[in-house]
Amino acid sequence: MSARVNLLSPEFVADPYPILAGLRRDAPVCQVEPGGVWAVTRHADVMSVLKNPQLFSSEGLVRSMEPSWLGYNPLARSMLVMDPPRHGRSRALISRAFTSTTVARLEPFLRTTAERLVDALLERREVDFLQALALPLPAAAIGHLMGLDASLYSRFKHWSDHLAAISAISATDLEQQQQVQRTVQEMEGYLKEVLEHRRRHPGDDLVSGLLEARVEGEALSEAELVAFLFLLLAAGLETTVNLLGNAALILADRPELLERLRAEPRLLGSFIEEVLRYESPAQATFRLTTAETELGGVKLPQHSVLILLLGSACRDEQYVSDGERFVLGRKEPANLPFGHGIHFCLGAPLARLEARVALEALLPRIQGLSRRPEAPRWHPSIQIRGLVRLPVQVVPA
Repeated sequence: MSARVNLLSPEFVADPYPILAGLRRDAPVCQVEPGGVWAVTRHADVMSVLKNPQLFSSEGLVRSMEPSWLGYNPLARSMLVMDPPRHGRSRALISRAFTSTTVARLEPFLRTTAERLVDALLERREVDFLQALALPLPAAAIGHLMGLDASLYSRFKHWSDHLAAISAISATDLEQQQQVQRTVQEMEGYLKEVLEHRRRHPGDDLVSGLLEARVEGEALSEAELVAFLFLLLAAGLETTVNLLGNAALILADRPELLERLRAEPRLLGSFIEEVLRYESPAQATFRLTTAETELGGVKLPQHSVLILLLGSACRDEQYVSDGERFVLGRKEPANLPFGHGIHFCLGAPLARLEARVALEALLPRIQGLSRRPEAPRWHPSIQIRGLVRLPVQVVPA
């Protein structure tokens, strides 16, 4: 491939996978646009980077989250962009409050909410699947987990969409830049108000738990608390909304899969894992080289910015056989969407639980899910893979 691939081109956004397959074959580590960052496309190379935070720093993410036009962004101060030893301290403190028990306690609330949303979806028959189920369920989950005002749930996605779009906004798009600047200011102001209220009125919620968390007598600072809540709102929504939206798109295009899942509900866990692999909601993450090094036969200078293309790694033929096909019941270990190593996503169990509960509420009550024949419209983001809208018609069982 002579010309650099542009990860924001309409062709790539619409269907990145044939282009990624070509890069894996011909140029597995190469410079791409925008910005001439180094794309890493093969599974083995991606894993090599993720396993070596000393040589490949997470500070590479800061540049994508905090461009010069934006300035201060609490998300760029979260544990997502920390290296050891700071990362270990922050993760230990947050883990004190964000436990498997915390997530498990959400299940009854999630089931009640999912059943109510499916009732409304079936009553209307023709809906935007994202607005009808994929968005309101995780928004309610995050809101319930954090003890937030339910009337603000619709604003959460508006905020998270803007944060997810940062790396795709050009230096000349002043309107979008101003929108993101306002979002960061609004989120920071709102979350600081939430923290202050919980200090005065602690409750049985994640925010109160974070305020109380201590490791060797040390608590999270105000800035660390705000940064984590930014991360939870953005990643907690985007991951599950796009996982559910991508799952619904696959079921609409592959009615035999829907029929099989209705007949064999035990395959639902396998289906969710294959969606995560095949149409990963998290497509990319960034790293920064701390010294000159070689990767995939290519010499990388110190301070090179790498974009690890997780969606490509998940389809790598050297890692998973027949990776370009969706295979229900696949036995191979398959997905990287929640990261690996020290940065494996704390919210992975919650995202999987939300997806399972939503589909368990929906699938027994429908015979079919169809959509219009036009091509899906995807968010123009480097880091996420998700639909802008998904109009569907539902056939009740």
